[in-house]
Amino acid sequence: MNYINSIVLGVVEGATEFLPISSTFHLIWVSKMLGIAATDFQKAFEVIIQGGAILAVVVLYWKTITTNSSLIKKVCVSFIPTAAVAFTLYNSIKDIFFESVVLQLLVFVFIGVVFILYEKFSKRRLGSNLSGLSYKDAVVIGLIQALAIIPGVSRAGAVILGLMFLGVKRDEAAAYSFLLAVPTLFAASGLDFVKILPDLILYKNLMGVLLAGFISSFISALLVAKWLIGYLKKHSLSSFGWYRVILGIILTVFN
Repeated sequence: MNYINSIVLGVVEGATEFLPISSTFHLIWVSKMLGIAATDFQKAFEVIIQGGAILAVVVLYWKTITTNSSLIKKVCVSFIPTAAVAFTLYNSIKDIFFESVVLQLLVFVFIGVVFILYEKFSKRRLGSNLSGLSYKDAVVIGLIQALAIIPGVSRAGAVILGLMFLGVKRDEAAAYSFLLAVPTLFAASGLDFVKILPDLILYKNLMGVLLAGFISSFISALLVAKWLIGYLKKHSLSSFGWYRVILGIILTVFN
């Protein structure tokens, strides 16, 4: 992997991690297009750039994280069922969906259709803020987020749509998805990081490439997260749904 590949994948991770379009799906396909093989270094690289996206949320929402204890408690409650489901089913899901291009594309397009249909027929237009979210709701959101272990679903998309279904405003739902990303991604990346830590010494000549990916992921995540909040105050998820459908069709035709 070279610096250009590193920066491209870092930008892809940072941008798509918080948009409802599935970062895992995009990393898989962009890596294919760049001709990057699924090596041990590639796995380590993906862990590092995910850390950049996590840091972006911490920086962006530091005040909320340190002052809004009630909301953070609910975020932690949401994380628990996600962790339980992921721990139990991750290997099975990985064996099925990560190896099947057809299933990845079907899931990616299907969720896009769900976005479009929900926005077209849902009567929940205004929505409430996060202060009305109960702990029971938080558990439900955690279970919904667990669906994101399937490539193509989108962790952010699942959480935002789930919260909208519960009556929360789009922009506040997005903010909650960002906050929930911190423990979720930290746990997943932390576990992977422990596994790859002994091998990092083997990649010391590629530390610059890792750093470039981390920084580009951090910057793109910071910019996209801030942009999405403003976008969802005035727009629906339909555009992301159509993006999924169109991209899914294109990839199916040219795959």
